[in-house]
Amino acid sequence: MSTSFKSLTIPNQGTSTTSNTSTTAAKPSTSVSTCTECKKKFIESFLKTNFDYNVCNACRDPKDKHSLITRTEAKNEYLLKDCDLDKREPPLRFIAKKNPNPLARGDMRLYLHIQVEERALEVWESEEALIAEKEKRSGKRKDRQKKDYDKKMKTLRMEVRSSLYKRKPSAHIHEYGEEKYIESEDMYEKTCKTCDHVVSYEKM
Repeated sequence: MSTSFKSLTIPNQGTSTTSNTSTTAAKPSTSVSTCTECKKKFIESFLKTNFDYNVCNACRDPKDKHSLITRTEAKNEYLLKDCDLDKREPPLRFIAKKNPNPLARGDMRLYLHIQVEERALEVWESEEALIAEKEKRSGKRKDRQKKDYDKKMKTLRMEVRSSLYKRKPSAHIHEYGEEKYIESEDMYEKTCKTCDHVVSYEKM
């Protein structure tokens, strides 16, 4: 199971203080905060401005501990619903970026991975409960896939049988043996070597 919580012991740091809207236009804070990593004071940082998360830029680890996760990934990986992200207090903050998928209708929403993990713990209460639910859903998905496969194979077999049933037999061509003269009837006859069909005829 790929789900792994990286922040089980990290305390809640004000996951959100605003409504679930893009923070790209958020105003820099003028208040002094304390970084939870280095314990130093700072005024402004990427994580504080966009996610209200008290970590300074020097301690930010964008590739691991403070990585971002898309909305779709958050919902699939942690089995969260829209209401878990948008309605449950406090709503999770996100930043909006242009979606690299040209077919996508809107911007891509990126959440702070740590805050998504914290929200998943609130919803599922434990990592074990989340893993159990994922295994349960995976089993149901496999059952549906097997049923779909069996249904398709059954349909295919029926189509093949129907095709064989409707196929017309090829026309039989008689292959007659040597003719015999029937003296009592003054007739000649020949018999097919394969189907025993007999043809009788006279000779002038």
